[in-house]
Amino acid sequence: MKIIVTGGTGYIGSHTVVELQQDGHEVVIVDNLANSTINVLDGIQGITGTRPAFEKIDLTDRPATLDFFARHKDARAVIHFAALKAVGESVSKPLEYYYNNLNSLMNVLAGMRGNGIPNLVFSSSCTVYGQADVLPVTERTPRHEAESPYGNTKVMSEDIIRDLMRVEKSMNGIALRYFNPIGAHPSALIGELPVGVPNNLIPYLTQTAAGIREQLSVFGDDYDTPDGSPLRDYIDVVDLAKAHVVAIRRLLEGKNKANYEYFNIGTGRALSVLEIIAAFERATGVKVNYKIVGRRAGDIEKVWADTTLANNELGWRAEVPIEQTLANAWKWQQRLASK
Repeated sequence: MKIIVTGGTGYIGSHTVVELQQDGHEVVIVDNLANSTINVLDGIQGITGTRPAFEKIDLTDRPATLDFFARHKDARAVIHFAALKAVGESVSKPLEYYYNNLNSLMNVLAGMRGNGIPNLVFSSSCTVYGQADVLPVTERTPRHEAESPYGNTKVMSEDIIRDLMRVEKSMNGIALRYFNPIGAHPSALIGELPVGVPNNLIPYLTQTAAGIREQLSVFGDDYDTPDGSPLRDYIDVVDLAKAHVVAIRRLLEGKNKANYEYFNIGTGRALSVLEIIAAFERATGVKVNYKIVGRRAGDIEKVWADTTLANNELGWRAEVPIEQTLANAWKWQQRLASK
């Protein structure tokens, strides 16, 4: 089955392409390479033996996007990853985030609708819950006001998809609200490779451990958490990628119970930033030079998932232990350093 993956050379996208190909699907990637490189295709091919089709397109370009979908109208589903995704950066660049994330989604949906492509899996985020009043969050947890423009684009994107599916009865969508993806493929052929200075914890941590960055900043030690640093639900990127394959299968087999569904994708376990640093040091034997600094705008204090619905309804669950995830991230960093 042909599946279109937008943002497929990105971090989560590339790992999902691997899992899709290993599940027997034909994959077409569309990406503008704003936060990835074309060399990712080599890593995907190295793992699966198949090089996915690739087209470089900016999905905010409506004519180019619609032309792309017209040429791939035989696709049966789309997984939409393509978006700007740094919480802190979105606070300082709100207009860029709203323009990119919302326009690209609407152009993708228009391309799907115009060419009879019925199924969408959307890359959403736990940021839609804001700072929840009760933890862990379930799918019934009320969405609070987002703490950042990035989070707000996910809220608005989910609403756009929901509203379209209400009137386009031939179309179906699943939003996967995932928590904090980390790690790398165990082969170390693909992993998280941000362009420029990393905005996410793990690549900055591994680059610091490798001596590329002088020091890792921990944003705040005065939160209402056991050690004062923020609590998150960290999920292995391969586990996360497999959730997308399960969601695609659900749509293709017509097992979805509504035109629009959403699921929490996490481990159900909360770890603090300081606990992650300690786990990395245990897993690798490498000490990390870090310092405590002030809180970062847009960050929430604590959030983790109740994954009961995804476990029971999708038949999916996270499996990779945190130490293995961090060891894989370090293996990926070492491979980058050896190039």
